[in-house]
Amino acid sequence: MQRNTGPQNRLPVVTAPENLPKQTSPSSRNGHDHVGTFWDMLGIRIVFMAVCVAAGFHFRPFSVTPVSGAATGFLFGLAVILFELRLRHASLRRLIGAAIGSILGLLGAYLTSLILTHTIMPESTRSFFSLAAFLVMAYIGLILGANKGDMLNLQALGGLFGSERSLKHSFKVLDTSVIIDGRVADIADAQFLDGTVIIPQFVLHELQLVADSADPLKRQRGRRGLEVLQRIQKMAHLEVQIADDDFLQIPEVDLKLIELAKRYDAKIVTNDFNLNKVAALQGIEILNVNQLANALKPVVLPGETMRVFILREGKEYNQGVAYLDDGTMVVVDGARKMINKTIDITVTSVHQTTAGKMIFGRYDERGEQQMPRATGQSAPHAEPPSAPRTNEGATPGGERPARPLYPETGRG
Repeated sequence: MQRNTGPQNRLPVVTAPENLPKQTSPSSRNGHDHVGTFWDMLGIRIVFMAVCVAAGFHFRPFSVTPVSGAATGFLFGLAVILFELRLRHASLRRLIGAAIGSILGLLGAYLTSLILTHTIMPESTRSFFSLAAFLVMAYIGLILGANKGDMLNLQALGGLFGSERSLKHSFKVLDTSVIIDGRVADIADAQFLDGTVIIPQFVLHELQLVADSADPLKRQRGRRGLEVLQRIQKMAHLEVQIADDDFLQIPEVDLKLIELAKRYDAKIVTNDFNLNKVAALQGIEILNVNQLANALKPVVLPGETMRVFILREGKEYNQGVAYLDDGTMVVVDGARKMINKTIDITVTSVHQTTAGKMIFGRYDERGEQQMPRATGQSAPHAEPPSAPRTNEGATPGGERPARPLYPETGRG
């Protein structure tokens, strides 16, 4: 029976404030407070802004009025907070590379200014060139160090940053298709999916559009996806985070997922074949649920016997088509007349393709007819034993001798 609950009752549970992207510790999941929550960071930023405004009001930079000094301090604090928010998305390699590059740039600018002091330039010109050297070399060192920071070998520092690397590689980004599919919840429940699960905000938006669709089938799939997210969120061994990162210049959701995976150095969990190929070309690691399902399918060898239910007619003459519980198609020769019946077949060949596995088999009608006699049952068209029989038996003249009314234990 379908539950009479809309998506508006489920979405706030997933996008709770405590699930915003942040590093959480095991103690936080047990209910203990820790430094670094949203409200802690908000309080620290408010105090920092107050200090900047008070300093501008008191010191009055550029000899302005106290009110203008307070406004200058407010703008300075706001610029610092915006810069800090942008740095939160940068990796540790880039931050270390930017710091090393800027330090080397300032050192080079200082050596340049020492050389300029021994020239006969006027004082104003020398000061201008010294300031320009500091700005240019610090900027170039910062940018180049940040771009080349990914080439740093942090393991050479004695494993100081090894935990950060392992934490980064434990991020998993969920695609809309794999959420609606639902099998990812069973995989996570079996603890084959660990670490931190990232659910992008644009994926939630797309899922909500599907849940609010006018098509009943799409609406049911969308609500199922929201239920899957709730189930994943309740798993104790997983951390679920809602990523507010969005790429407004990219309209396609698949490309947004790839950019988000690059930013977090994460793996994408999906069952979309096209997304799998595009992400693999860009060096993104993919966890494909369909590939996992194909790897876990039972191995069937030619010559084995299996019982299947013939569902429909095949494309070729006298063929029947059946499906296993995992969705594997079974094509059976000679089973066209056995539609809507369960029969035993003999496997002739197995074909593995990128789209899945196909099993080909053969149905022996003579073997099915002999099976009731071997088990002591009557043939499908035989009359009941209690009915009176006349002219039974087979003779060269066409008449059959009468059979005894009591059953013979030695005959089938």
